[in-house]
Amino acid sequence: MAEFIQALTHHEFLQNALLASMLASIACGISGTYVVVKRIGYLAGGISHAVLGGVGAAVFFGQEPTWGALLAAAVTALLVGWIHLRARQNEDTLISAVWAVGMAAGILLISQTKGYGVDLMSYLFGNILMVSRRELYFMGVADIGVVALVYVLHRPFLAVTFDEEHARIRGVPVELVYMVLLMMVALTVVLLIQVVGLILVIALLALPAAIASQYAGSLNRIMGLAVVLGWLFSAGGLALSFGPDLPVGATIVMVAGLGYLLSTALSSARRRRS
Repeated sequence: MAEFIQALTHHEFLQNALLASMLASIACGISGTYVVVKRIGYLAGGISHAVLGGVGAAVFFGQEPTWGALLAAAVTALLVGWIHLRARQNEDTLISAVWAVGMAAGILLISQTKGYGVDLMSYLFGNILMVSRRELYFMGVADIGVVALVYVLHRPFLAVTFDEEHARIRGVPVELVYMVLLMMVALTVVLLIQVVGLILVIALLALPAAIASQYAGSLNRIMGLAVVLGWLFSAGGLALSFGPDLPVGATIVMVAGLGYLLSTALSSARRRRS
């Protein structure tokens, strides 16, 4: 740990990585709370894995991969939302198809791209150590967008998250609000690509919020605690991976997973005592 702290004072890439983990945790804690409370982790998984198709298309046509990821995330969120609202009988099958086809398309396009390099694998497994200042600005703007969206639509989001039917009776445009919610989750997925990659994104999106929900009673408190936990897991994983030179994204998720297991055990023990 001392070695990491010393290196942090001298290396800009570590400072950028630590700041990126904090920025990602803000959107992750907020969006992840809705994912956990509404139990739409599978939908979020379909969105995250289909994003690889957008990354592959952007790289194939010589464009910025982040913009391809954003476009693919938005389109997939709308498609997954439509499937959930209109085709519930075949929901699992259709979302699995979107998941698989998106990843397959991305792999095929990347394989056919001239000059394909190993750095593109960071979109699969994350490479927080390569985050640039430009990407940090993008993450900051995206965080502001997520916070502003939740502030403006807090009550509709709350109604749709806990009881869609009651919200519909009260005149809330459930389908529109649900689509906006999924679009916010899609934006968060794109933010987390640089931190842990597409393969591990769901863990960091869900685990901090799942832990927070065991201790906090309100949605706002769950969000706040999830943001703090997400940053602690990210910073802790970054520090632990530095000395032994471990993959950062995988280390972050392992820390979050161990935190979840420990929290669940403590929570179960506390319930038994009470």
